[in-house]
Amino acid sequence: MNRAILLLLLGASCALGTLDCAKLKPSPAPAPPGVLLEDLTWIEAEKRLGPDTVVVIPVGAAAKEHGLHLRLKNDLLLADYFKQRVLAAADVVIAPTVAYHHYPAFLEYPGSVSLRFDTARDLMVDICKSLAGYGPRRFYALNTGVSTVGPLAAAAALLGEEGIVLTYTDLGKVLGPVEQQIAKQEGGGHADEIETSMMLVIAPETVDMSKAVKDYDPRGVGMTRNPGGPGTYSPTGSWGDPTLATREKGEIVIAAMVTALLGDIESLRRAPLPAAPPEAR
Repeated sequence: MNRAILLLLLGASCALGTLDCAKLKPSPAPAPPGVLLEDLTWIEAEKRLGPDTVVVIPVGAAAKEHGLHLRLKNDLLLADYFKQRVLAAADVVIAPTVAYHHYPAFLEYPGSVSLRFDTARDLMVDICKSLAGYGPRRFYALNTGVSTVGPLAAAAALLGEEGIVLTYTDLGKVLGPVEQQIAKQEGGGHADEIETSMMLVIAPETVDMSKAVKDYDPRGVGMTRNPGGPGTYSPTGSWGDPTLATREKGEIVIAAMVTALLGDIESLRRAPLPAAPPEAR
């Protein structure tokens, strides 16, 4: 029976009352527990931002090199993917993604942008203090970087003096155990086997595996295109072996990351608040 005839018969059955057509309508999808701040009006934001609100601030570079096979926006894609996973699972308000932060190790590679340490620190302080003015005092940086941890820790210390809690994702602690279980590469940590595996799940259209090459030098801190320069020599911008990446590994890493994010957020929700300064009481 073709589709047109089937629709006519269904319509006739509904009209005659021989079929309960209300039961044929798909149920609306339940609303996620979280909300995107950018989608609210200020009146709606006033209702959602209160003393018990946990605010999530995704941090992911929109302009940072990721080897020959991944895009400059790789970390932005990661941050936006994970914020959607958190949105669907946690009662939080998610602020717009912070697309610039502290990434000094990559500045030899064109297109990469890094904020100074103090600028990155103060950026997070200002975001949190602005939103704290409407009630929230618990903030979580959904962090997709490594060099970002220093400024985030410094921001957390300053905010703590004002009675505001900022916690953040520490990728080394989150992904270290799962990497030990599944990684085959000699070493790495950037545009490597693990990160590329994640992108094969999250945004496979942005991955060009034909350009992925092993590029691993264990020396130093920071990355350089100069063979005689200080730090990690990397002519490609990768550090590790992305040729070993697979979707299966990516799914394992992503599951571990989501579990860690949700666990961090719930721990933050229960965390005691530091005493606010007298003028803030």
